[in-house]
Amino acid sequence: MRLIKRLLVIRTRWEAMFVIYALALGAVGRGVDYLEQYPGWGGWLLFLACTGAVFLGGAKIMELTRPDSGARRRKADFIEARQELA
Repeated sequence: MRLIKRLLVIRTRWEAMFVIYALALGAVGRGVDYLEQYPGWGGWLLFLACTGAVFLGGAKIMELTRPDSGARRRKADFIEARQELA
């Protein structure tokens, strides 16, 4: 069970890039299906929504796998978090 759990954890940026690539392939495939089902602007908007979701998710994954992700945060982020806890 521990071995399977370890496979599901993204530890390095290389692993993150492979996961993002796989997500992008799936999103483009789904977007092409939308273009066939909904020709015109509607299909293109759904296609862009699929690929846009990969951009947002990929950015978050890359940010979380950065070695010094805590050091590059703004001080304002920490102040807001403290105020929410109080």
